[in-house]
Amino acid sequence: MTLGKVTGTVVATQKDEKLIGSKLMIVQDVNLNGEVDRKYTVAVDAVGAGIGEIVLIATGSSARQTQVTSNKPVDAVIMAIVDTVEVCGKVRYHK
Repeated sequence: MTLGKVTGTVVATQKDEKLIGSKLMIVQDVNLNGEVDRKYTVAVDAVGAGIGEIVLIATGSSARQTQVTSNKPVDAVIMAIVDTVEVCGKVRYHK
């Protein structure tokens, strides 16, 4: 799993029929301080995340393990919206 921040959306009117109805989001990796990295991933949103939210994404074959992405051509999925990140007893992020 990777921590990321939802920074945008992708609209594709022509896509595999298994992806019709799927919301595609741009997620940029973030460090434990919530600072955005230059690396980004396009992920299917399985939890209703919005722009600006910190999320957890799963990639690879694990991305096809959610109810929304099962048996679909997906390599990345937003599978959780983060409420709090705590490291060594210190809260690094709180929604």
